[in-house]
Amino acid sequence: MSTHYIPRDVRGEGRILYIFSNKSLLTTGAGGLIGVILYFIFAKVLGLTVVGVVLLAIFAFIGFAIGTFKIPQITGLKFTKNIAGDSIDDIIVRYFKFKVNRKIYTYTKEEK
Repeated sequence: MSTHYIPRDVRGEGRILYIFSNKSLLTTGAGGLIGVILYFIFAKVLGLTVVGVVLLAIFAFIGFAIGTFKIPQITGLKFTKNIAGDSIDDIIVRYFKFKVNRKIYTYTKEEK
């Protein structure tokens, strides 16, 4: 009996923190930056340090979720049929491109 090579996807195995890809680290940092701004507003100006830290953590998690999570297919919701498996950041980028472009392409079957 001989041995066979089974290919596997090894991208990302060299990361220090496996949960952070480049995209999720960038979006976590962007969310954390918004959280830091809110932290300084609440902690330094209003004296509410705990509220500032909580907002920092919430915005960092929202940034992480945008960069990491994918949309699941939920059978009860019709719109998830078309976007199931796509990343949340990809959906947001497509939405803004659609809003800027304002063009709707439709397919009409031509009869001969």
